Amino acid sequence: MTSVPTPIPSRTQFVLEGIKHRILTGQLTPGQALVETELAAQFGVSKTPVREALKTLAGTGLVVMNQYKGVTVRMVDADMAREVYDVRLLLEPEALRRSVRRGSSLDTAREALERADAATDTAQRSLANREFHRSLYVRCGNPLLGRMLDEVRDQAALVSAVAWAANPSWEREATEHREILRLALDGDSDGAARALHSHIASFVQRAFPEVQGKGEQE
Repeated sequence: MTSVPTPIPSRTQFVLEGIKHRILTGQLTPGQALVETELAAQFGVSKTPVREALKTLAGTGLVVMNQYKGVTVRMVDADMAREVYDVRLLLEPEALRRSVRRGSSLDTAREALERADAATDTAQRSLANREFHRSLYVRCGNPLLGRMLDEVRDQAALVSAVAWAANPSWEREATEHREILRLALDGDSDGAARALHSHIASFVQRAFPEVQGKGEQE
């Protein structure tokens, strides 16, 4: 029996994932210029896949393309954090509630939590935490809801990377993650949703305290 060969990722996809990884793990910082020729040399490709990858990343909100300033990693401020976390607060707890009520498997969440606990650096921990959150909502039974949360997932990770660089708080967040997972495994959908809501809200308030004040003025 002949096995079907695994498709080779396109050069654009390869470059896109590489740049995204560098941004979300803090190797490329907010405001840093992304020069096509330099990236092409680093990834061993022509400028075309780099240009296409940057366009895609601009569409997801990770980079900003400016006619005069070129392409830069998106800056993170209180307004951006508020926009992203408002969406998460509205959608993510409800998605988790539905996942628990459907009896969806949480094995991926448990494994991601274990990887985060065993991580030896911030990059590994960040990627594991990102997967933990996605595994809570991805089996909610509503593909559109999952895709909506996926759309802000990268921006939320960028906010986290910036916040952690200023104030490492992963130990507290790890404790909160364990409590969320415990409630979900116990089948307490409402309790898990409340714990997740509190977890998301408290993180952005710690990292960007001006968000809370601005929201109260409106």
